[in-house]
This record gives sequence, structure tokens and C-alpha cells, in this order.
Amino acid sequence: MNVTIIGAGRAGTSFHLALSRAGHVTRLIHHERAAALEDADLVMLCVPDDEIAVVAQAVPVRDEYVVAHVSGSRGLDALARHRRVASIHPLMTLPTGEIGSRRLVGATFCVSGDPLGAELVASLRGQTITIDDQQRTAYHAAAAVAANHLVALMGHVEQLARSAGLSLEVFLPLARQALEDVAEFGPQRALTGAASRGDMTTIDAHLAAIPESERPTYVAMANCAFELAERHRSQTHA
Repeated sequence: MNVTIIGAGRAGTSFHLALSRAGHVTRLIHHERAAALEDADLVMLCVPDDEIAVVAQAVPVRDEYVVAHVSGSRGLDALARHRRVASIHPLMTLPTGEIGSRRLVGATFCVSGDPLGAELVASLRGQTITIDDQQRTAYHAAAAVAANHLVALMGHVEQLARSAGLSLEVFLPLARQALEDVAEFGPQRALTGAASRGDMTTIDAHLAAIPESERPTYVAMANCAFELAERHRSQTHA
């Protein structure tokens, strides 16, 4: 496949390397060159979400290629000027071009629009999921929580660890095991600890011991854990 990638940031570089290694002919260009495209089967817009519609306007309208974006938060309407369109969103973090290129192989992609998008994913040995555009915002919110909020939560753990004179690294095996338990048993059955038991004495002791700046986050997460435990009890006794 002949692929032109517009945008040389982390996503664009990741796709460029991954697709090249998968046997595609790829070109990586800056968004300012969008109006001067050469022959392509697929034009991928790897630009910030707010720039997708603007860059899409600059891309010449041709039936020879599909114009696709890689955003999780935008629908196909961002590409409405074009007749053949697709969305190809990797459900994966791409911290650098090199690391991202490896992670794209075998990843899960949310794909909609022209079948060429699914064909591209298959060439990377990826898994394809599909959603309606009406579900896209909720889908992207779930992706943001799964990645960004999880990282923020580990920042909370780091602060609590420091207050105990320890490092984040001490708690990473525990976090990894908990996430593996979620994958194996689901969130409700994987939940352990004070909130799962309704142990307010322990939770109050935690709040008294931790830095005041970390208490709102702790309370918010404890409330989430209480609700998860209650759902589990309700379903168990239903």
C-alpha cells in the first residue's frame, strides 16, 4: 500500500516506521505540504485533534485515495470534504516513534469508514473494534481514563509512598498484580482492601496519616471502591 502520513509527531513517526517495516511504501510529510500530495492509496492525518479539519481542507479531493485520521475523539465528519474517509485510532500509548512503532504491531484499533482502514490494521496484525460515531466520545473517555488517569493515579501513589519514606518502585509489583487480577477476574472480583470490606476505621486512619494535599484524591478513589464493592455485593446476592 502507498501511504502518505501528514504530521511528523509521535503518532506520525510511529505509523511511518511500523508501516514501512510491514512492507508499505510510506512518506512522512509536514502538514504544510498537505496541498502537494503525490500518488497515494491512503493519506493519514497524524495531527492534533483540533487541526484535523483544517488539514483535511488542505488535502486535494481525489477518488484515488482514502483520507483517514488517527484520532480517538473525532468522527468521520472531520473529513467531510472527502468522498473516501476512515478513522484508524490505535488503542495504545505512543511515547516515542520507535517505541510506538513496536506497540502498533498487534495492537487494538478502533476503525470506521472505508474498508482500507481495516486492511491497514490487518497488515500490522492488529485487532479491529468498531463503534458508532455517537459512542465515540464515551469510547475516548474510557481510553483517557485507562491510560492518562491510571498514570495520574500512580502519581498519587508516588506521593503517598514518599510520605512513608519509600519510593514508587516498591509499590509497582502490587499495582501490576492488581491490574492482572482485573484482567483475569474483572474489577469487582479483583477489588480488595479496606473499601471492599467497608472498613471505615482503617480508611479514617489512612486519611489522618497521609498529606492533606492527597486526601481529596484518596477520598474520591475510596468512594469509587465503595461503589464497586456495593455493585459486587448486589450482584452476588441477586
